Amino acid sequence: MSKRRQKATTKVAEKGSKNKGFRPDRPVLGLAMAGMLVTAYLAITDMSRSAALFCGEGSDCQLIQQSHWSILLGIPVAIWGFVFYALIALIAGLGKPRLKRWRRLWLLSFFGMVFSLYLTAAGWLAVQAFCLWCLFSLGIMVAIFLVLTLRRPESAPGMPWAGFLAGQGAMVAVVLVLLHAFYAGWFQPPEDPRLRALAEHLDRTGAVYYGASWCPSCQDQNRLFGPAAEHLPYVECSPQGRAGGVAFECVANDISTYPTWVIGNRRFEQLLEPQELARRSRFDWDGWGGNGD
Repeated sequence: MSKRRQKATTKVAEKGSKNKGFRPDRPVLGLAMAGMLVTAYLAITDMSRSAALFCGEGSDCQLIQQSHWSILLGIPVAIWGFVFYALIALIAGLGKPRLKRWRRLWLLSFFGMVFSLYLTAAGWLAVQAFCLWCLFSLGIMVAIFLVLTLRRPESAPGMPWAGFLAGQGAMVAVVLVLLHAFYAGWFQPPEDPRLRALAEHLDRTGAVYYGASWCPSCQDQNRLFGPAAEHLPYVECSPQGRAGGVAFECVANDISTYPTWVIGNRRFEQLLEPQELARRSRFDWDGWGGNGD
């Protein structure tokens, strides 16, 4: 009888020992769920076309949310963020071997932190603005990374640190370069000759396009023309950035909204599609065949 009890006790102990090694990473799981809540809220407000809290008209948050930095491959970055946090939560909650799970979570959190820092820096350089919710999400990702780094298993990373960091860093760098190439427009199609002809026609007929480097709608306007945008009759109204003064030409012409188009004697304080610009400037959009206006 005592031998049976001893065997049963041994089996329970072995089972308990196995379960102990396969417990979820609760701190990381909790942080990832917090990130899911933040990104889900931002995704819902984006899809419903409503303003998030602290993102009122003209705020830094609104500028970032309206810029092309908030979209990746046609999908809001908030949705990508939700999926990313959900993946971290899934891995943290599964009973995988601690070392294997730690490596995966560390790589994901490292990439998430670097990508968030990249978007934060890019948003500031492009529109001179910071998004409060984006900074909150960045803080969560940094916290996940620090928790994983400071609470790593004794055997982690399971190889020399130099080789581990070099391998992980190389993977993150490659993905980051590809993402930067996407945002920088390296993959955009070649210049459209009809769009170039329209841009040159606008310039030749005296039309003026007033804008600001930090204006999201101006960036959208330029993207409609692609590489041909460099031929537009563009006037930069904020040469010193968002916090700087307004260019004299813009003040003299009472420009207060970006973008503003002046075509003939008419003023249009909004983004205009190429076809609309062609109609307003009497450019033969449908009949253009590469032989001039």
